[in-house]
Amino acid sequence: MLSFLPGPVLFFISTLLLIINTVLWAGLISIGGIIKVFIPFASGQNGLTKLMNRFMWAWASCNGGILYLIAKIEWDIQGLEDLDEKGWYLLISNHVSGFDIAAQTYILRNNIPMLKFFLKRELIFVPFLGLGCWALGMPFMNRTSPAKLKKNPKLKGKDLETTRKACEKFKHSPTSIINYVEGSRFTLDKHKRQQSPYRHLLRPKAGGIAFTLSAMGEQFTGLLNMTLAYPDADLTSKEGILYQVMSGRVKRIVVRVEKMPVPTVDSKVYFSQAETRVEFQRWLNQIWVEKDQQLDEIFKKYIAEKTEDK
Repeated sequence: MLSFLPGPVLFFISTLLLIINTVLWAGLISIGGIIKVFIPFASGQNGLTKLMNRFMWAWASCNGGILYLIAKIEWDIQGLEDLDEKGWYLLISNHVSGFDIAAQTYILRNNIPMLKFFLKRELIFVPFLGLGCWALGMPFMNRTSPAKLKKNPKLKGKDLETTRKACEKFKHSPTSIINYVEGSRFTLDKHKRQQSPYRHLLRPKAGGIAFTLSAMGEQFTGLLNMTLAYPDADLTSKEGILYQVMSGRVKRIVVRVEKMPVPTVDSKVYFSQAETRVEFQRWLNQIWVEKDQQLDEIFKKYIAEKTEDK
């Protein structure tokens, strides 16, 4: 354990180790992805995909090892029972920091298939990371803006078709897809700008979930609602939660997972009827109301414990 070292030193060490870990496993995954292009048989492609998913599992496990090395993290996790490594899941979560992905893949790596993300097309050009994500079959999306749709109505429905094609590859092996429905990481400035009705969350956006459910909703065996909190992190600090974690200042990470029924979304009805979209948004808003209350209880419990320790 290196937690006795100064924060900046811990940050340097953990950043270096994280880069090495990512380059190593992303490099192996990328090589596997290139080889996969030249394999003509579906069975061979699926076998290589499983191997590359194990490489991602190793990346997630090594991230946990790096965290163990630099900090005495207390993991407070509930709700991983009755999950299946061979299932298909859609996971929705609040988004707090740049460390969320590392934390979530590490926590869930032995309970559900390795997480897949819908990524912005620009991210494919990020060295190692972009090619690795491509090799794992993660979809790179180019969402059509309302302005472009107004100029060219023929583009309507193209995003849904792109999503459907991207999801086709997920039907051949168990998959977990994660969607950060707030669309962005939580900050106090964004919270204020949005005039969010929630104390600890940004406003949720239903479009991304609806796209995914309409494309492969019948494939999912469960909807996982994850709540993620860093109760001792300082949200007012300019350093951000990622720096605080990697410099050993965050001591507790709280995770709550709730398995829910998978809602049915008919793309023809959803995208043509405003009333249906409003109803779906209300369903998501209610989940966020409950998530906000859960976060409030987590933070109050932490403050009470901290007060008792004094």
